[in-house]
Amino acid sequence: MSIVTISARYQVVIPRDVREHLQLQPGQKLQALPFKGRVELIPLAPIESARGFVRGLDTSVPRDGDRV
Repeated sequence: MSIVTISARYQVVIPRDVREHLQLQPGQKLQALPFKGRVELIPLAPIESARGFVRGLDTSVPRDGDRV
């Protein structure tokens, strides 16, 4: 378990083992959320990483007979 200290400017350093495990990079954005008495940092993925994640999804829409 890694322990961090909050600086006078409310900054923390993410320990190396955590950064390496999550493959965090300098400049990467994290979303900070309060959750059940703790702070959760969630790495934000670029929107391009979602490309193709629904590949194979049936996008056909059944139409009524009177619609063209």
